[in-house]
Amino acid sequence: MAKNNPLIVIITAFLVLSLMLSLVKAAATNVTTDQHALLALKDRITYDPTNLLAKNWSTSSSICTWIGVTCGVHHHRVTILNISYFGLAGTLPPQLGYLSFLQVLAIGNNSFSGSLPDELFFLRNLSSLRVVDLSYNQLSGTIPSSIFQISSLERLDLTSNMFDGQIPSTISKCQQLQMLSLAYNNFTGYIPKEIGNVTMLKELYLGINELQGEIPHELGNLAKLEVLSLRINTLTGPIPSTIFNLSSLKSMDFTDNSLTGNLPPEMCQYIPALQGLAMSLNQFTGRIPINLWRCRNLQLVSLSYNQFEGSIPRDIGNLTSVNQLFLGFNNLKGTV
Repeated sequence: MAKNNPLIVIITAFLVLSLMLSLVKAAATNVTTDQHALLALKDRITYDPTNLLAKNWSTSSSICTWIGVTCGVHHHRVTILNISYFGLAGTLPPQLGYLSFLQVLAIGNNSFSGSLPDELFFLRNLSSLRVVDLSYNQLSGTIPSSIFQISSLERLDLTSNMFDGQIPSTISKCQQLQMLSLAYNNFTGYIPKEIGNVTMLKELYLGINELQGEIPHELGNLAKLEVLSLRINTLTGPIPSTIFNLSSLKSMDFTDNSLTGNLPPEMCQYIPALQGLAMSLNQFTGRIPINLWRCRNLQLVSLSYNQFEGSIPRDIGNLTSVNQLFLGFNNLKGTV
């Protein structure tokens, strides 16, 4: 057997050592990048009522011990940033977009203001991001189109802010999205038909905005949809018949729009799981569906302030789970 060449052994050992040192250096650099991103956020805080970040986010300790921060067990990179309900005020720095292992970004129920930096949702950095919760803040401006480039996103909650502009049609790229809430904002324009391509959606909240036009029939493609809320907009036209075929639907809320047309007589044949039916303050006509009683899980029926006519279906009394029934201010007649 030939003896090992001492020079080859030395060179091999040197290469292995260099590789190990470079990996350690890279890991340290990446952790430092995470620290810089979090410190950039800390620097943007203008109000911290209990000094949580001021006291706890210290460079003398590992970021993995900081309040609101969770790191991965093996790589020690930030995977969860949850500072919801901290009572903080300030703005969001673009550096947060460099938390490249981030899976959950939750800053809800604070008083963050200003617009979202375009760099915040760079796809190349946030390919693991699953949850974004920015709800109940004072954020404004348009939504960066980059947020809808994140194919891993499962939940996006922007409820109760001051966002405006149109809902980007690029939302169709979020194929894993299961919950989308843009409610309580100032969005304008039409509901993009491309939402119908996000077939994993279970909850869709677009209420209390300034959306207009007709409801796209493509929403009928959302076979897994359980909650559909379009309340308090300026939507017009009839409800697409495809929506009444969504067998998983548990709640539909179209309250306070300018919707027209009739309700399908056999609607409960296809949406038997329905628990909430809210359609008050529209311009619906025709009769109350005679087979409404087949939606045996109904707990709320709100059809008031429309133009329904005819008599109240007698079998509506078979809805034994109903605890709220609103039929007033229509053109109904006959005995109860």
